[in-house]
Amino acid sequence: MAAQAQQESALDTLRDREIGVEQEHLDQVYRRLEEKIHEAEFLMNDAAKRGQVGTPGALAERDAQVFRAGVHLNRLNNEFEDFLFGRIDLLSGKDGKKGPDGAYTAVEPAEGAVRDDNTADIAETLHIGRIGVLDQDYSPLVIDWRAPAAAPFYRSTPVDPGRVVRRRVIRSKGRKVLGVEDDLMRPELKAFLDGHELPVIGDGALMAALGQARTHTMRDIVASIQAEQDLVIRAPAASVTYVEGGPGTGKTAVALHRAAYLLYQDRRRYAGGILIVSPTPLLVAYTEGVLPSLGEEGQVAIRAIGSLVDGVEATLYDSPATARAKGSYRMLKVLRKAARGALELGAGGGGVGAHRTGQLAFGDDDADAEAPTPAGPPSRLRVVAFGRRLELEADALERIRHTALSGTAPVNLLRPRARKLLLDALWAQSGGASRHTDPELAAELRSSFDEDVTSEDSFIAFLDAWWPEL
Repeated sequence: MAAQAQQESALDTLRDREIGVEQEHLDQVYRRLEEKIHEAEFLMNDAAKRGQVGTPGALAERDAQVFRAGVHLNRLNNEFEDFLFGRIDLLSGKDGKKGPDGAYTAVEPAEGAVRDDNTADIAETLHIGRIGVLDQDYSPLVIDWRAPAAAPFYRSTPVDPGRVVRRRVIRSKGRKVLGVEDDLMRPELKAFLDGHELPVIGDGALMAALGQARTHTMRDIVASIQAEQDLVIRAPAASVTYVEGGPGTGKTAVALHRAAYLLYQDRRRYAGGILIVSPTPLLVAYTEGVLPSLGEEGQVAIRAIGSLVDGVEATLYDSPATARAKGSYRMLKVLRKAARGALELGAGGGGVGAHRTGQLAFGDDDADAEAPTPAGPPSRLRVVAFGRRLELEADALERIRHTALSGTAPVNLLRPRARKLLLDALWAQSGGASRHTDPELAAELRSSFDEDVTSEDSFIAFLDAWWPEL
């Protein structure tokens, strides 16, 4: 019993020492954050003072600088729980090739990093947090969890550790470190940091996360993302990402973390923000605190289906039988039929879909601009090609629409056919086909005509409204 008590006392001492190490680093981070807050406040105030008078360009530049400084200040002023939550200790070497998701593939340590007696020295330590923080020399005090350099924190495993020897999860509240939990990625290795053997504390990050008390709101999982979840979060944005899993497997959490990652990875592309559609207001209330805790606030809107339109709230609730029917597989067939029906021939609409636009004609003629325009699909197409204004009226558009819909292919697949029929009609109206008897020259002229017409904003806008893709 005495030996066990002595061992427990030694472990407590070791844990307290490691908590102190992380506390020292967290204190340094918060000192730097305070400096950054003062810098952001100075930039915002300075820009406001310098731009009191001047040219419109100078005033616009002032507004942009004030806005950027304000956004940065807002992020710095956020009171994060577990602001600094992770650490990885790495062997010497370099990361592998950068993948399509921006993360680096793991590689074996540099030659000689592991000695013949299976010992090694830690060459680099990285701390992972909710936002990145640099010191005055631009060295990273904290790596943003979404940065490529942070990927090994999530993807390293004992089977494929890369350069990672130890992964540590740091638990803190406010400015106080409460505990640390370590995972050893290379258990066979005896590693040294600053001449001392690398200690291992606790039962690991996942067990620590599982031991946390549940609350009435969703917590972020940024400190305990698993390798498979990280692959989804960092997946390339070039296509749709579909996440499938059973209840409680983290689908919603992964989707929210992916939204934060996309904003970080390509902020210009997502400058307009991201809309997350929730099935119910209850889920909105449950999840609304996740993204601010990840360093993203104001760029993401979470809306329930019934409140997607500003100023309109859904108040009708389906009966249990209707709700079951709408949630069943057969509802898919009903919706598919409804979508196709929206694109079927209608009476006198001139358009192919239920898409509504405030314009009946697309082009450069604004003779009717002052008249009130009824809602409906466009009934006239105007373009300029080869110096001539070409125009297709409602009757011609109706004939083209009938011709395009004469096949059996799905309506979305008929859009290229409808586009070609429009170009054929415009080409015939231009008289270009009768100007040249040389087939090769005529084909070249037609190609140039099609390119000119399809690059016009008026043609693009007309086609999107007249034959929308569902």
